[in-house]
Amino acid sequence: MSLDRKRLSRIGVALTAIAVTGFVAAPVQAEPDIDDVQAKVDRLYHEAEQAQESYHDANLKLEALTEDLSSLKADEKRQDARLETVREQVQESIVRQYQGEGISTVGQVVVSEDPSAFLGQLSTLSAFNDLQSDLFDSFSTEAEALDIRREATRERHAEIQETTEELSERKDEVETKLAEAKRLLGRLEAEERERLLASRSAGSTRLPAGVPASGRAAIAVKTAMAQVGDAYVYGAAGPSAWDCSGLTMVAWGAAGVGLPHSSSAQFSSGTRVSQDDLQPGDLVFYYSPISHVGMYIGNGLIVHAANPGAGVKVDGVFSMPYVGAVRPG
Repeated sequence: MSLDRKRLSRIGVALTAIAVTGFVAAPVQAEPDIDDVQAKVDRLYHEAEQAQESYHDANLKLEALTEDLSSLKADEKRQDARLETVREQVQESIVRQYQGEGISTVGQVVVSEDPSAFLGQLSTLSAFNDLQSDLFDSFSTEAEALDIRREATRERHAEIQETTEELSERKDEVETKLAEAKRLLGRLEAEERERLLASRSAGSTRLPAGVPASGRAAIAVKTAMAQVGDAYVYGAAGPSAWDCSGLTMVAWGAAGVGLPHSSSAQFSSGTRVSQDDLQPGDLVFYYSPISHVGMYIGNGLIVHAANPGAGVKVDGVFSMPYVGAVRPG
């Protein structure tokens, strides 16, 4: 039998076998590895948290810009009133000067609501050199100051628009990362998913014995520890769900210390302390750039709002990339 005939014969046998069995075995899709999925979910949760903390930073900036804009508008209004007063004084001086020369209608010619146009009119008058120089200089100064304030107001408007757009982008990024994490978790069998979530949420719910905490720090620690087991929700600050900076903000707020809702901003809201000097209540920060914060509770442990899969829990102080710590109050 020739080579081609042998090949055709083998193909025929194979087709016959398929006809008898009625199917061709499809390739088996490998089950997702739980450790691999956990690593990917952790990464996505962290990226979402980074976006959320950037959102908090942008929101703080927006609040400051809005307050600044309000102040600028009030300042502009006051400056406009001062300018009008000086303009009237200059005009009256010119009118008196010309009336002394027998010209009574000059006031109607000189008046202009636009500062630049008014100055231009003044420069064309034959009596310009006879004006009281202090009035003219005062008008010029006030007009320049008004222009500066108007320009600053326009700049604040532009910054507010840019920051508002940044807020929207950060929010979309958080939702995208969280949706991807949920999709990965959905690929796991129910039993494996429960094991994954259980492993992520494991942690003590009690304050370690013998940990010294007093005064406002004790109130902050007690408040934070009372939330252990609560859910993690991006952007939340209680009463039953938290993100990392929301938890520390509310905990220290209960002790009478105001903190911004942003981990990076909280890093600038206290006295820096070294690792060796950590005391209960100190805020500990992680990742570069800073995107996570927890509260030190003593014995090498922190309480923190970890992520959506773990909620509020107790972990080791060096369980994440450590950056530094501050002592509020």
